[in-house]
Amino acid sequence: MNIQELTVLLLDECAKCRPRHTLMREEDREPDFYEEVKPYADEVHLLIAEWKSQAEGWIREERPRHIHLPQIENAADMMTQFVVQSFYKATGKKRFYQSIQSVQYTLKIILEALKEGQSDGIAEKTQDDQ
Repeated sequence: MNIQELTVLLLDECAKCRPRHTLMREEDREPDFYEEVKPYADEVHLLIAEWKSQAEGWIREERPRHIHLPQIENAADMMTQFVVQSFYKATGKKRFYQSIQSVQYTLKIILEALKEGQSDGIAEKTQDDQ
Protein backbone atom coordinates (compact mmCIF):
# COMPACT_ATOMS: atom_id res chain seq x y z
CA MET A 1 0.00 0.00 0.00
CA ASN A 2 1.21 3.51 -0.71
CA ILE A 3 1.18 6.46 1.66
CA GLN A 4 -2.05 7.87 0.23
CA GLU A 5 -3.94 4.59 0.68
CA LEU A 6 -2.60 4.16 4.20
CA THR A 7 -3.53 7.75 5.10
CA VAL A 8 -7.10 7.20 3.89
CA LEU A 9 -7.31 3.95 5.89
CA LEU A 10 -6.11 5.69 9.04
CA LEU A 11 -8.59 8.53 8.54
CA ASP A 12 -11.30 5.91 8.32
CA GLU A 13 -10.03 4.32 11.52
CA CYS A 14 -10.14 7.70 13.28
CA ALA A 15 -13.78 7.99 12.26
CA LYS A 16 -14.52 4.55 13.80
CA CYS A 17 -12.99 5.33 17.19
CA ARG A 18 -15.58 7.85 18.44
CA PRO A 19 -18.63 5.67 17.72
CA ARG A 20 -16.87 2.66 19.26
CA HIS A 21 -16.16 4.66 22.42
CA THR A 22 -19.76 5.87 22.56
CA LEU A 23 -21.03 2.32 22.12
CA MET A 24 -18.83 1.03 24.93
CA ARG A 25 -20.18 3.76 27.21
CA GLU A 26 -23.78 2.92 26.24
CA GLU A 27 -23.24 -0.80 26.75
CA ASP A 28 -21.49 -0.06 30.06
CA ARG A 29 -19.10 -2.98 29.72
CA GLU A 30 -15.41 -3.73 29.70
CA PRO A 31 -14.16 -5.51 26.58
CA ASP A 32 -12.20 -8.72 26.70
CA PHE A 33 -8.67 -7.49 26.07
CA TYR A 34 -7.34 -10.65 24.40
CA GLU A 35 -10.48 -11.38 22.38
CA GLU A 36 -11.57 -7.89 21.27
CA VAL A 37 -8.98 -5.20 21.91
CA LYS A 38 -5.61 -6.81 21.22
CA PRO A 39 -6.37 -8.45 17.85
CA TYR A 40 -7.98 -5.28 16.53
CA ALA A 41 -5.29 -2.96 17.92
CA ASP A 42 -2.47 -5.17 16.62
CA GLU A 43 -3.87 -4.95 13.10
CA VAL A 44 -4.27 -1.17 13.26
CA HIS A 45 -0.85 -0.72 14.89
CA LEU A 46 0.74 -2.50 11.92
CA LEU A 47 -0.97 -0.02 9.57
CA ILE A 48 0.19 2.89 11.74
CA ALA A 49 3.78 1.62 11.71
CA GLU A 50 3.75 1.21 7.94
CA TRP A 51 2.19 4.65 7.47
CA LYS A 52 4.75 6.22 9.80
CA SER A 53 7.65 4.65 7.93
CA GLN A 54 6.33 5.73 4.54
CA ALA A 55 5.40 9.22 5.75
CA GLU A 56 8.85 9.79 7.21
CA GLY A 57 10.48 8.67 3.96
CA TRP A 58 8.15 10.90 1.97
CA ILE A 59 8.96 13.91 4.17
CA ARG A 60 12.70 13.32 3.85
CA GLU A 61 12.43 12.95 0.09
CA GLU A 62 9.81 15.55 -0.83
CA ARG A 63 10.15 17.99 2.06
CA PRO A 64 6.52 19.14 2.07
CA ARG A 65 6.01 22.72 3.17
CA HIS A 66 3.68 22.29 6.15
CA ILE A 67 4.42 18.77 7.37
CA HIS A 68 7.36 17.82 9.55
CA LEU A 69 8.75 14.64 11.12
CA PRO A 70 7.61 15.43 14.69
CA GLN A 71 4.00 15.67 13.45
CA ILE A 72 4.25 12.16 12.03
CA GLU A 73 5.74 10.84 15.27
CA ASN A 74 3.05 12.53 17.38
CA ALA A 75 0.19 11.40 15.14
CA ALA A 76 1.41 7.79 15.19
CA ASP A 77 1.83 7.82 18.97
CA MET A 78 -1.58 9.39 19.61
CA MET A 79 -3.35 7.04 17.23
CA THR A 80 -1.66 4.01 18.74
CA GLN A 81 -3.10 5.08 22.08
CA PHE A 82 -6.59 6.20 21.13
CA VAL A 83 -7.35 3.09 19.08
CA VAL A 84 -6.97 1.05 22.28
CA GLN A 85 -8.65 3.71 24.45
CA SER A 86 -11.71 3.68 22.17
CA PHE A 87 -12.64 0.27 23.60
CA TYR A 88 -12.87 1.52 27.18
CA LYS A 89 -15.81 3.41 28.64
CA ALA A 90 -13.60 5.01 31.31
CA THR A 91 -11.62 6.91 28.68
CA GLY A 92 -12.15 10.63 29.17
CA LYS A 93 -13.98 12.18 26.25
CA LYS A 94 -12.27 15.55 25.96
CA ARG A 95 -8.66 14.45 25.57
CA PHE A 96 -9.70 11.39 23.56
CA TYR A 97 -11.65 13.53 21.06
CA GLN A 98 -8.87 16.13 20.88
CA SER A 99 -6.34 13.43 20.05
CA ILE A 100 -8.54 12.11 17.27
CA GLN A 101 -9.03 15.62 15.88
CA SER A 102 -5.30 16.29 15.94
CA VAL A 103 -4.49 13.09 14.05
CA GLN A 104 -7.28 13.72 11.54
CA TYR A 105 -5.88 17.18 10.88
CA THR A 106 -2.40 15.79 10.23
CA LEU A 107 -3.74 13.05 7.96
CA LYS A 108 -5.84 15.53 5.96
CA ILE A 109 -2.87 17.88 5.56
CA ILE A 110 -0.83 14.98 4.21
CA LEU A 111 -3.57 14.03 1.74
CA GLU A 112 -3.77 17.64 0.55
CA ALA A 113 0.00 17.83 0.11
CA LEU A 114 0.01 14.54 -1.79
CA LYS A 115 -2.85 15.69 -4.00
CA GLU A 116 -1.30 19.05 -4.77
CA GLY A 117 2.26 17.78 -4.95
CA GLN A 118 3.10 20.75 -2.73
CA SER A 119 6.63 20.74 -1.40
CA ASP A 120 9.76 22.74 -0.82
CA GLY A 121 11.62 19.86 -2.34
CA ILE A 122 14.15 19.37 -5.05
CA ALA A 123 12.07 20.85 -7.88
CA GLU A 124 11.82 24.22 -6.14
CA LYS A 125 15.46 24.21 -5.07
CA THR A 126 16.67 23.50 -8.58
CA GLN A 127 14.65 26.43 -9.86
CA ASP A 128 16.23 28.68 -7.21
CA ASP A 129 19.70 27.40 -8.02
CA GLN A 130 19.39 28.16 -11.73
